[in-house]
Amino acid sequence: MKFHRRSIRLSNYDYSQSGAYFITICTHQREWLFGEILNEKMLLKEFGNIARSEWLKTPKIRANIELGEFIIMPNHTHGIIWIKDDKVDCKDVLGSKEGGEVYSKGVLQYAPTTIPTTTPTYTSNFESPSKTIGAIIRGYKSSVTKQINTIRKLPGFAVWQRNYYEHIIRNEEDLYNITQYIKNNPSNWDKDDLYKL
Repeated sequence: MKFHRRSIRLSNYDYSQSGAYFITICTHQREWLFGEILNEKMLLKEFGNIARSEWLKTPKIRANIELGEFIIMPNHTHGIIWIKDDKVDCKDVLGSKEGGEVYSKGVLQYAPTTIPTTTPTYTSNFESPSKTIGAIIRGYKSSVTKQINTIRKLPGFAVWQRNYYEHIIRNEEDLYNITQYIKNNPSNWDKDDLYKL
């Protein structure tokens, strides 16, 4: 299964609201910086360990974040990021359904794909730009870039391609399919559209 990764953000969409997002971030010119696939397993090198470590720090830096499945690949990072409401643990409410979406205590657990035209039945946690998906990814990319460029003594050198790809996870089936896609990415590496020699 292939997921179309689009870098175009939905206009007027609040990317700080609670929900789950599938993120892909590629290295500059898709360079194999992070390691290699051997026997369908990802073997992280030094820079890959930095990318992994910084991804794992994300919820420690931002209390409104939980991480889902993720993987560091030779030239990209795939991961699921949950932006959570302060009152609800995103993963504790999976499976409760109302109106085709997953809800709990009035909080939308899967991000909507359209902008509501009436007062929403879920809580938006829009408080500051630091809680948006864009800010989370900028912080991650910046930290990884700084550490890698310190090691290779190339200050200001590009580590990542500009921007990132996001997919708003709509429901439990979508979450399951994306989770499996991430888990199986190493075994499907030579067929991946991000594979580049």
